Amino acid sequence: MRLLLRFFGFLFAVGTILFLVGVAAVAGLMWHYSKDLPDYSQLQDYEPPVMTRVHAADGALLAEYAKERRLYLPIQAIPKPVINAFLAAEDKNFYDHGGLDFAGIGRAVVLYVQNYGSNRRPQGASTITQQVAKNFLLTNEVSFARKIKEALLALRIERTYSKEKILELYLNEIYLGLGAYGVAAASLVYFDKSVNELTISEAAYLAALPKAPAILHPVRNRERAIERRNYVIDRLLENGWIKSAEAEKARKEPLSVSGRPGGAHIFAAEYFAEEVRREVFERYGEKKLYEGGLSVRTTLDPRLQAVARRALVSGLVNYDEAQGWRGPVTRIELSGDWGVKLADVKSLSDISPWRMAVVLEANAQSARIGFQPGRELGGAVQKERATGLIALDGVKWAKAASGPTRFKTPTMVTQVLSPGDVIYVEQLVAKDGSKIEGQYRLHQVPEVSGGMVVMDPWTGRVMAMAGGFSFDQSQFNRATQAWRQPGSSFKPMVYSAALDNGYTPSTVVIDAPIEIDQGAGQGVWRPENYSTGKYYGPSTLRTGIELSRNTMTVRLAQDVGMPLIGEYAKRFGIYDSLPPYLSYALGAGETTVMRMVTAYSMFANGGRRIKATLIDRIQDRYGHTIYRHDERECRGCSADGWKGQAEPSLVDRREQVIDPMTAYQITSMMEGVVQRGTATVLRDVGKPIAGKTGTTNDEKDVWFIGFSPDIAVGVYLGYDKPRHLGRGQTGGHLAAPVVRDFLKVALADKPAVPFRVPAGIKLIRIDPKTGLRVGPGSGGPAILEAFKPGTSPPDNYSIIGVADVDGRPLTVSPDADRAIRSGSGLY
Repeated sequence: MRLLLRFFGFLFAVGTILFLVGVAAVAGLMWHYSKDLPDYSQLQDYEPPVMTRVHAADGALLAEYAKERRLYLPIQAIPKPVINAFLAAEDKNFYDHGGLDFAGIGRAVVLYVQNYGSNRRPQGASTITQQVAKNFLLTNEVSFARKIKEALLALRIERTYSKEKILELYLNEIYLGLGAYGVAAASLVYFDKSVNELTISEAAYLAALPKAPAILHPVRNRERAIERRNYVIDRLLENGWIKSAEAEKARKEPLSVSGRPGGAHIFAAEYFAEEVRREVFERYGEKKLYEGGLSVRTTLDPRLQAVARRALVSGLVNYDEAQGWRGPVTRIELSGDWGVKLADVKSLSDISPWRMAVVLEANAQSARIGFQPGRELGGAVQKERATGLIALDGVKWAKAASGPTRFKTPTMVTQVLSPGDVIYVEQLVAKDGSKIEGQYRLHQVPEVSGGMVVMDPWTGRVMAMAGGFSFDQSQFNRATQAWRQPGSSFKPMVYSAALDNGYTPSTVVIDAPIEIDQGAGQGVWRPENYSTGKYYGPSTLRTGIELSRNTMTVRLAQDVGMPLIGEYAKRFGIYDSLPPYLSYALGAGETTVMRMVTAYSMFANGGRRIKATLIDRIQDRYGHTIYRHDERECRGCSADGWKGQAEPSLVDRREQVIDPMTAYQITSMMEGVVQRGTATVLRDVGKPIAGKTGTTNDEKDVWFIGFSPDIAVGVYLGYDKPRHLGRGQTGGHLAAPVVRDFLKVALADKPAVPFRVPAGIKLIRIDPKTGLRVGPGSGGPAILEAFKPGTSPPDNYSIIGVADVDGRPLTVSPDADRAIRSGSGLY
């Protein structure tokens, strides 16, 4: 008995020693790994990379920019069913443990022993807290050292932070595949929904992803993804978080994902979105743009954007089709599965409603076509093969662009199309606007291009922008990056400089041939009117701008002086520095559509300086405004409430670029361009419109810049590598119709508001040809002309460009004027 007691005493002593040694070893191990633990207190001030979101003026999402697509949500904003799904999948005892799940650790140890030597990856037993420690503070290294550090950090994190804070960090940091970090971004990427809209089935699928998002891809590994999703649904039911009927319904739901686009989310706004991205990048840098969680409210009007793009594309296509059919995009072999071959052909993604197709069969009267199939989220070509028909009427525009049949209207479809031709088509539309089922029209991507800008002339807010036919085809923004000669659309700057310095709209300039000695061996320059060889004698400034007379403009520029005109061009922001050569008075310098529309907006708003902007305001991730375009002071806007005080008022300290009366005079003259001049196509708008056409030498670029009292629009058309557009292809013929088509829709529901007449302006009846006053009952043609105080129509006039014997401008009486115009004088 005594020996037995001694034996048990010995065992107890040995056990105690071993226990103490074990405790010491564990303590030493914990001390060893605790020395190099990361500072977990940084979690308190954690600022994860968050995507920048760009919105249109109406709040619609325009674009998102991020290296890690993440939207940070506080735990209070995440619905309970979504939280439960992740707890069921990852850590059902989350609210009961202190950071470590010892039962789970035991299971993991048993499995590790069983699988030892099999090269299988050890099963983890990580709680959500441990995953937070690993994802934020450690690496993905598979080792006992990392697991020990992870466990130690988890214990400390649990003592420091609340369960809600730990869960918030986890649900916003976890990677869930397809570039999405956190549940908010994943909800948008996979289902195009906010987290509040997710069904039980969808929430369960997202909760299944943290284990292996690539392996659980919803398309490539659909069956496995559904199996794992259903496992999470079963755990939700087992834990009592959903009912049996809900679980059954969720299991039966198909795994349907709708990929969220990564570019512009508003149709036709790609050029606008990219311009905003560049500006934010230049203002704040790459890190702030892609990780700073900025909220950018832009000036874009989605409705006007769609109308602007449609008008520009229509203008480009109409001109291009008139030049003839250049042939198919490419050709493919029809043997085998033509759909797979066609899917490999690069098609433009942003030219809806156009679709790429291949000609399957063709005869004299029609061609059967097969449409390019789409691709699944995983990249596989869809199996469906849709077809349609092109009748002879759908190809009649396609006259040959070259060869013996050039410009001859086709009489058979086979003269245009052959089997294997890859083409673009658009579904035919009936007169009532309905689509004609199965019937299509042939199209071709235009070679000509152009740019368009729509602006609020009072603020400089760019409401729409089109930088070309297709952003997918070319990211070069012709509205802001293309430096082109504006031609005659620059002339209003010459005339405004004159009007601001003593001239009136009735001032008369001779329209006749002129020779300019350019000096230094440059020879003689002989500018001509567009209608070569035609000159019209003494004409008013109004007539000169309405009919775009070149020789009149050159003579006026001589009289005013190019240095003064250069100052006005700089003041309006068209050129930074204008060379003092007379050819620049006809728009020989290079500028952009954006600059021209901004300049014309200053005429429309009464001469106030504006700065073009695509951004209204920018807020940081905390909602603080860090940029605002509108710098006007609002007096009284900060009041806590109304206590009988005066209403708030805006203080506008913007510079006055030109006299408001001059701005109205030039506006009135450009209104005449639409009513009687080179842009009469805009009379179809049925509202007050002012503007100016522009056509460069050899018709390489055509322009129209115009405005109503509250909207300014500018467009140019031309080849990227400038070349001749064709004789007669002028700004009035090509560019003005684009603006007309836009304004007819944009102003359709707006009242016909006349241009605002500033105080002090006198409207006097004059003869539009002579500029002389017209008395009551004279019976001749007359218009109302705007005169500043101290000026009025003359009883006789001096002709700029014609001198008397003493070198002074020739003064002409009404009788002499009649003699001149009858052919007996001057020229």
